[in-house]
Amino acid sequence: MVRDFKWGIIGLGKIAEKFAQDLPKTERGVLHAVASRSKDKAQDFASRYQAKFSYGDYSDILNCGELNAVYIATPHNMHCENTIMCLEAGIPVLCEKPLAINSTQVEQMVGLAREKNVFLMEAMWTKFLPHYKEVKNIVNSGVLGPITQLSADFGFVANEKEHTRLFRKRLGGGALLDIGIYPIFAALDLIGAPNDIEAKANFGDTGVDTEVKIKFRYSDTCIADLHCTLLKDTPTALFIKGEKGSLSVGETARFHEPANYVLQIKDKQRKTSNFSYTCNGYNFEADEVASCIRNGQTESDIMPLDFSIRLMSVLDQVRKKAGIFYLSYDV
Repeated sequence: MVRDFKWGIIGLGKIAEKFAQDLPKTERGVLHAVASRSKDKAQDFASRYQAKFSYGDYSDILNCGELNAVYIATPHNMHCENTIMCLEAGIPVLCEKPLAINSTQVEQMVGLAREKNVFLMEAMWTKFLPHYKEVKNIVNSGVLGPITQLSADFGFVANEKEHTRLFRKRLGGGALLDIGIYPIFAALDLIGAPNDIEAKANFGDTGVDTEVKIKFRYSDTCIADLHCTLLKDTPTALFIKGEKGSLSVGETARFHEPANYVLQIKDKQRKTSNFSYTCNGYNFEADEVASCIRNGQTESDIMPLDFSIRLMSVLDQVRKKAGIFYLSYDV
């Protein structure tokens, strides 16, 4: 197979490592160029993943040529700047979630992508995982009956020395944008936008939100309880209850990553799905980007930009309710 879809990566942290590891498992993707704020780090990364070019400045990646798309994996506060840089150069972008710090930035990015007619997609990788696609189809099929409850969590113990970025407000640190986005995404994608939002946050010594509890109200008969924390390990599970049955994700792995699900319909046999993943899971979103670009699309039908706008709008509302601010990035 000819690997002719050439990727660039800006920002070479842990998530970029996973993305690079999965590129050989895509249909036609190959790592072509990488950029870091450290030339040595960029050279080491390029050597390990066989990238042709490496740069010690983010903007220099624009000069390598032949890029089909750039994956942006820098800290949250740099997503808008890095994305605009690439879009202005006419280079398609897959930008890590959250797409930006707030709705103002997201609308600026989306507006530019549409004006320039250049592809842009938020890297909400869960959306493209096979097990999650089936979960979405089950909910949409109506087999669970009217949904009455959704619960989702994401929690782990974050060490300030190991997870420095998470404890810096100026970088958009804290639990909400980094991991709280997953439970919120699940509720928004599977049920829709809530009629009312309640949110309460706890804050650490550096001022970032270390824990956020969120409640979405859809009606008198449907609510979503969501939770994220940097203070303890949680199941990181997704549970959906309807009048006719239930669906749970998270018994074998965290719901947002490659996992299985369990479906229980009243008076019927319990069904456990079986998925065989041999990847980190980032190859699925990479293949979506490549497919869209080959087909002349400037955004994904699966993860459209209007959904990213809605997602950030909900995140902004949660922030306001919980009193979470990011200094110069406050809305």
